[in-house]
Order: sequence, then C-alpha cells, then structure tokens
Amino acid sequence: MDLVIGPLDLSAHVDEALAVQAVAFGLDADEVAVRRQIVLRHMAYPGARALGVTEGGHLVGFVYGMPNDRTHWWSTVVEPYLRAQDHDGWLDDSFVITELHVHPHHQNRGVGRALITRITDSAAEPRSILSAIDTDSPARGLYHSLGYQDLARRVLFPSAPRPYAVMGAPLPLRRR
Repeated sequence: MDLVIGPLDLSAHVDEALAVQAVAFGLDADEVAVRRQIVLRHMAYPGARALGVTEGGHLVGFVYGMPNDRTHWWSTVVEPYLRAQDHDGWLDDSFVITELHVHPHHQNRGVGRALITRITDSAAEPRSILSAIDTDSPARGLYHSLGYQDLARRVLFPSAPRPYAVMGAPLPLRRR
C-alpha cells in the first residue's frame, strides 16, 4: 500500500496519534493520558500544525510543531542549558518540532525524514529546534543528517528518566 502524507487535524486524531507514539516511544497508558492533554493544549497555540502519514486510511506516523515561545514550558526548561552554551538565542524566531513519531513497522523508510522536512519547509521561521533523548539513536542520526547540531546536551526534564539533547538547524533542512 502507498503511504500518504498530508495535513493532520491532530486534535481530532489525538488518540490515533498517541497510539502510534505509544508503540514507537514505549509509553504506558498513564503517560498517554498525560500526553493527550499536552497535545490538545499545544494544538490551541498560534501557528501549531501537524502532518500525518496514513496507509490504507490508518495513521502510521505524525509530526507536529509550532513557532517557539519563550513562555512555553519546554522553553523555560531548556533555556538555562542553552544559555550555558551561549545558544539561548535559538529560542527566538525558531520553529520547534514538538513530536515526531513513526510506527516501528514503517521506520527506516524515509517517513520521518519526509514528515520533518515537509513541516519545516512551510515554517516562516529561519531555523528549527527540537529535543531528543541524548543517546546515539536512529532519531538523532536522522536529525544530524538533516543539519541539526547539538546546542545543549544532558538536558533534564522533570519526570523524564533519561537526559535529552536540544538540537537546532537552519531552515530549509539539509537534503541528501
């Protein structure tokens, strides 16, 4: 079957998207319930938008993001880490990739690359930022291949068991 990428009304499809995230990211039911409220709150922010990938009408991947705002929770957590590396200016005039998840059966097929490049290609901001678990993972490899560089590492989020890296890239993202 063919994969179709297009705009996603994430508020209307939040449970389907979180089912993909739960499998891809290893979330339990309690974590999904918390993230559901976060996603719904995020989608009300100005400029927030999402893309989805479907196969046979079923969601198999999604990305969402928004123009960064220093008053948002994520920015307040990462700002001291970025400031310590003299990178806190990245919080201004950036499009933040909030979540990007692809069902494991569809990973390593260019789906994540297509999602992130398509959503950032439509950004008005000159750069993009995101956070990813601070380990050598396929996700971090993808981000590096797109031009993202580490801005801060060993970033600790409340209740997250592992440290994260904050990464940034000029837009448009690098192509192969």
